[in-house]
Amino acid sequence: MEWLALVFFALVLMAVMSGFPVAFVLAGVSLLFALGAAAFGVFDMAFLNSLPSRIYTLMSNSSLMAVPLFIFMGLMLEKSKIADQLLLTLAQVFKDVRGGLGVAVILVAALLAASTGLVGATVVMLGLLALPTMLKQGYCPRLASGLVCASGSLGQIIPPSIILILLADVLANAYQQAQLKQGIFAPETVSVGDLFAGAMIPGLLLVALYLLYVIGRAYLHPQRVPAFQVDAADKQAGLLKRVLQSLLPPLALILLVLGSILGGLATPSEAGALGALGALVLALIKQQLRLSTLKEVLFNTLKLTSMIFMIFIGAAFFSLVFRGLGGDELMHDLLGQLPGGLFSAMLLVMLFMFLLGFVLDFVEITYVVVPIVAPVLFMLGADPIWLGIMIAINLQTAFLTPPFGFALFYLRGVAPASLSTLDIYRGVWPFIMLQLMLLALIAAWPGLATWLPHLLQT
Repeated sequence: MEWLALVFFALVLMAVMSGFPVAFVLAGVSLLFALGAAAFGVFDMAFLNSLPSRIYTLMSNSSLMAVPLFIFMGLMLEKSKIADQLLLTLAQVFKDVRGGLGVAVILVAALLAASTGLVGATVVMLGLLALPTMLKQGYCPRLASGLVCASGSLGQIIPPSIILILLADVLANAYQQAQLKQGIFAPETVSVGDLFAGAMIPGLLLVALYLLYVIGRAYLHPQRVPAFQVDAADKQAGLLKRVLQSLLPPLALILLVLGSILGGLATPSEAGALGALGALVLALIKQQLRLSTLKEVLFNTLKLTSMIFMIFIGAAFFSLVFRGLGGDELMHDLLGQLPGGLFSAMLLVMLFMFLLGFVLDFVEITYVVVPIVAPVLFMLGADPIWLGIMIAINLQTAFLTPPFGFALFYLRGVAPASLSTLDIYRGVWPFIMLQLMLLALIAAWPGLATWLPHLLQT
């Protein structure tokens, strides 16, 4: 019966790849398989009796209440034209630096990542704003497209990231489950704030690696990464004032939201409400808050939140059937008996998630795959914060990798026709190597992810 769980998992993956809405695939295939297995006497339908209580627990989860608030914050900031002003102003600041426009794009992307946490929106935004300017300035098309894709995906790892909020919820449950199996009846937990703190140093390291790469390319191949040429009309006084006007509002909002969470002054949902209010105020100050804009942001927030929570419900259905078929025990046996212990198990899981990242969204992987493998990894000795950061960076890397990386599709949809798809594919490889380097560093020195959370807890 345990091997039947693998057949069920494979069927779900194939059905998900069909293109039918994932939430309904998860619930529908799980129900049909459960009915078929029960008819042959290898599944007890009593497992499904706990589904209503699971859904109620999910919907009343205080951490997940932060999801729609951060989505609203990100969408509202997207509409407030902050990126336009930031990119132009920072490009002028770095006009005398080789690769200055590339540096400006990375810094703007990092600020947008910390402000919005919406990867697809950031890639599209940078593709519309920064990519044409970089090509016009004479940047190598491959470098420009790779830089936009990689910088736009920083929202996966730089808090407040939606994926970190979802991962924190899943990892907290898996960690408690693993501790109870080990006989620890006063289990510790992992919070959203822990993962946010754990992601700070890796996120900043990734930004630093991007910056070093662009500056290095600018010095080695200056003809491919030219200095930013400022038009005469843009050479006006008051640059400092414009820098402060464009930089301070989003920076203040980031510090307010993250500082309140990391400092223990607010829960993620309270900080999300603060961020949503701050985004509204910024849009009002910049005269971008219109009734039509508010309606569009509210509608898209409702749409994205509904999609995410429907996947939650479908994943809960899948999880119950998988466990009822003995899938938990099978995964424990498969991963726990690998030679090499945690290292081998972690390597196999990371590779599997990386490949799944080509065809599944991070929400699906987080709520379908992570609950299956995380308890086993915890029992083998994995730190929950370290595991969460490794998963987030791994999925971000898959998000960039040809030929199926989602970021590549987002950029292809808005890139100029003169930019070939092959240039986009070739352009992201150096940044993929940088992310794999960061993964290796965190694997070798887990303290890069765990030091700050543990410091804040003391």
